[in-house]
Amino acid sequence: MDRTNASSPRRRLGTPSNVQPERLDGPAHGVFVWASIILVWLVSLLPWRLWQGAPDVLILIIAFWCAHEPRRIGLFTAFTFGLLMDVHDAGLLGEHALSYTLIAYGAVALQRRLQRFDLWSQAMHMLPVFFAARLLVQIIHAWLAGKWPGWDWAVSAGLTAALWPLAGWVLHLPQRGADDAESSSA
Repeated sequence: MDRTNASSPRRRLGTPSNVQPERLDGPAHGVFVWASIILVWLVSLLPWRLWQGAPDVLILIIAFWCAHEPRRIGLFTAFTFGLLMDVHDAGLLGEHALSYTLIAYGAVALQRRLQRFDLWSQAMHMLPVFFAARLLVQIIHAWLAGKWPGWDWAVSAGLTAALWPLAGWVLHLPQRGADDAESSSA
């Protein structure tokens, strides 16, 4: 005997319990996607990023959109914003560009898998991607500088992954809000 209600829609694995899966199936508006990236890029230019353990919010948003809107945001966007951050930081040219491109590639490669999970599980899938990309950049940086910079960057990778659910919730708000307005007017 099946106890599920035939009239209630089935929930896909990984979607939050308060959101129906068909509500997030539509693409995000392009203006919103690019506005969120540019806004976060401007916030990333502030000096709070000087602490090596600070989360990289820009790559978090780029990786999120690479995973959820891969036709609009991809490796070229990540590389471009990585170069912009390299120029802003006046450090090793290509350091952020390499890291951002590797993380964006990881997000695009995991895109289909990430769609099946909730935001916390997506963060757990993206943690090794954030960590591995930062590790490679730190190894190159240590080789060029001649000394190991410490492990503060690992805190940064962990905090970036920990912010994934919050970023996903905030970035999905306009889609849910538009659906709520449409359903209440009908």
